[in-house]
Amino acid sequence: MNDYYNILGINKGASEEEVKKAFRKLAHKYHPDKKGGDDKKFKEINEAYQILSDKNKRAQYDQFGRVFDGGGGAQGKQWGQNAGPFGGFGFGFDPSAFGDVSDLGEIFDAFFEGMGVRAKRRTYRRGMDVEIVQEITLEEAFRGTKRELKYKIAVSCAQCAGKGYDEKAGFDKCGVCGGRGEIKEARKTFFGNFTQVKSCAKCFGGGQVPKNSCHHCGGSGKVAGERSVKLEIHPGVDNGQIIQIKGAGEAGESGAEAGDLYARIKIGHHSIFERRGNDLLIKKEVKLINVLLGKKIEIPTIAGEKLTVEIPEDFDLRQPLVISGKGMPVFGGFGKGNLIIEFNIRTSKKLSAKAKKMLEDLEKEI
Repeated sequence: MNDYYNILGINKGASEEEVKKAFRKLAHKYHPDKKGGDDKKFKEINEAYQILSDKNKRAQYDQFGRVFDGGGGAQGKQWGQNAGPFGGFGFGFDPSAFGDVSDLGEIFDAFFEGMGVRAKRRTYRRGMDVEIVQEITLEEAFRGTKRELKYKIAVSCAQCAGKGYDEKAGFDKCGVCGGRGEIKEARKTFFGNFTQVKSCAKCFGGGQVPKNSCHHCGGSGKVAGERSVKLEIHPGVDNGQIIQIKGAGEAGESGAEAGDLYARIKIGHHSIFERRGNDLLIKKEVKLINVLLGKKIEIPTIAGEKLTVEIPEDFDLRQPLVISGKGMPVFGGFGKGNLIIEFNIRTSKKLSAKAKKMLEDLEKEI
């Protein structure tokens, strides 16, 4: 029986991402249409990946050593069938075996390197992501707040609409790659000589270069500037929580996708309350005589209210008193945490003889 973990060279506790990485590496190495490829080994690798990348199939395999829904082994899908749009390669190809369809482009690039089968597409770099630390008060975290953020960053060039060139002027064939959009790079390694096909850095894989680059941005499509975005912070936000704003980062090269802004929330220290998750802790000093007389105690809340609290009879003052629903809101949900009161009992420094006598009489009663 095949050991799928051993085939992919991973341990049984490997994560989904580790399974995917192992598959990509081995599939690239043993692809049958590449020099040194191994058709049999490639089939084994694909079969292992189909099982271990599917949660249900993997659970069956871990428990029973096989899969019962036709996912692998003798019951699995057969290679050598010219099925679907990929049949021309001499074996069946099931895109679902690769998990997330968004990964297919990356996997195809790995398969087709060195085979001369690469689409000409411009590979301009996406803009960099940016992180900003935004400090707020605990009261603002309780109620929610808004901020307008202004920051210096590379923005899209207004002169060329972020393209980096004049479209009307047209293009010339790239002199570096000869219009192919890619170049071959040979490398010598410990394991032998390898040839890698890479996108041309001059034309970004398009095979053409603009005749008239934008002088304002130097052909990059972006210039130094300033962004201004509105940041909405919802009630209950936690210290260190990150809020993402898509497309508010650095502009991409020649019209490529802009990066994102990540606002990291920092909640300032509070003089009265200490936050513990959704709960708020407050320390309250009380006089022993007031406790004995059963007097009510006034406690502030983060909402600006004043609570009148009565200490229950036979209450252990060494334990905190919990007031339900007077803490922080649950972020993105319903309900609130609790207000936790820790008492610090203060005694009189010096008692008169009369006071001592009264306390002695009181001791006899309690």
